[in-house]
Amino acid sequence: MTATEPANPLPVHDQGLGPAAPTAPIVLAGAVADGGAAVGRWGIKPVTIPAGVLDALRSAVDQRVTTGATEVAEASRDWWPLAMTWAADGEVAAVASAVVQPASVAEVSAVLAICNDAGIPVTAAGGRSGVCGASVPLFGGVVLDMCAMTGVVSVDTDSMVLDVAPGTFGDHLEHELSTTWGVTVGHWPQSMALSTVGGWLACRGAGQLSNRYGKIEDMVIGLDVVLADGTVVHTGGNARQASGPDLNQLFVGSEGTLGVITGARLRLHQMPTHRSVSAWGFSSFADGLDACRRIVHRGASPAVLRLYDDIEANRSYGTGSHHVLLVLDEGDELMTSAIMAIVDAECAGAQRLDDSLVDQWMGHRNNVSALESLISKGFVVDTMEVTAPWAQLDGVYAGVTGAIEAIDGTLAVSAHQSHAYSDGACLYVTFAGRVDATDRDAYYRAVWDAGTTAALNLGASLSHHHGVGINRGRFMRQALGNGFDVLASMKQALDPNGILNPGKLGLDSPFGVVPFGVADT
Repeated sequence: MTATEPANPLPVHDQGLGPAAPTAPIVLAGAVADGGAAVGRWGIKPVTIPAGVLDALRSAVDQRVTTGATEVAEASRDWWPLAMTWAADGEVAAVASAVVQPASVAEVSAVLAICNDAGIPVTAAGGRSGVCGASVPLFGGVVLDMCAMTGVVSVDTDSMVLDVAPGTFGDHLEHELSTTWGVTVGHWPQSMALSTVGGWLACRGAGQLSNRYGKIEDMVIGLDVVLADGTVVHTGGNARQASGPDLNQLFVGSEGTLGVITGARLRLHQMPTHRSVSAWGFSSFADGLDACRRIVHRGASPAVLRLYDDIEANRSYGTGSHHVLLVLDEGDELMTSAIMAIVDAECAGAQRLDDSLVDQWMGHRNNVSALESLISKGFVVDTMEVTAPWAQLDGVYAGVTGAIEAIDGTLAVSAHQSHAYSDGACLYVTFAGRVDATDRDAYYRAVWDAGTTAALNLGASLSHHHGVGINRGRFMRQALGNGFDVLASMKQALDPNGILNPGKLGLDSPFGVVPFGVADT
């Protein structure tokens, strides 16, 4: 039988509150350390903001405009691992001209209207925890810092609906919801203390308990969005409706290229009263995947169903040649008992491992410090997460890891299955390499070219929850086919001057050539 315990989830999920402000991924050295300006890695000439426009922006947001070199440099980067390798030289991908911080929907509307009229690019940013460069202001202009728009607006415990501002950091949100109302959104990404609600929505994020609670697109009921010209739009709002296409999903995942999210209504759940865990060892990754498939096909949806290959499992848990499946479910006792009984039945042929492995994972699952440590030591590291149908998943695993391993300089590549659905699952691949400092950019791009091409050719998606940003832009046409032209048409219709987060999602920009991430044609 699986190990069970009465659940008071806060001691497990609440691992201490972060600063409710963006956290720098790595220290910027060089001139920035002495208060100087950062250097744009790609030498893109930034769009500057005329003095009159800057004055108008200051008036629109009650003077919350920053042009200081250090502050602008920090606001111009995110957690993109490639860009972290440039920090020692005081370089970022590109540099904004100013940081503007609105505190209301009206102020966002005013800022966008000003910038649209003046032809100034605007890149919305929250916690800046993205790992694909989505919040990097490629062509300068304005970084629209959404962190002043924060907090719970309302909680409807009858309808189980939360109204929340986009700059609210995840850990603070869940702490308030659980301690004040006894409810949860259930969205628990690794970047919980680094990321905001607006960022989750903009990049179509997933939490580690998504099997139970869904991805962010499953949680959203309605949005407030400001378009490029300052028009305010409200989408959704009802339990279900058939009023044309779902406009919520137009903006979820659009990474700030179609509009700026200024508010969200999200589904809530009662806090769980029970928790069950188990751990299993399989002789092959394919056997573990098949067990996961059988579990979800029987209708079971344990909150956590994570399968690590032998390389990753041994590195993290010292489990030797086992491919390790960690299972956790939480909720009503009757429901969790039934679900875990299905898990027991479908894993009957595997070796039962110590349940403390689940606790070990829970204890470090939000730790992101290893990334900075490895990069500071000269390694090139990153993760690549894709989804594929169950029928192709093991082939995608072998093809992607093999393609990355074949790139000169690769030291290690491993993977785990992190989110499982009835039709397929997410494969999360981690790689580490070491090459001469002058070859890091080329090595990184070669790995992404090889791994992504293999994934797409084998029937996988481009991304599961990290989004596109700069890094994956060049693959968008292959991933979407003729649908990419539909996306470009929507961009043209909603943002005809192209001011919103230009150069992302593989879309062309009126401000210049997009480096690194333009969609192949």
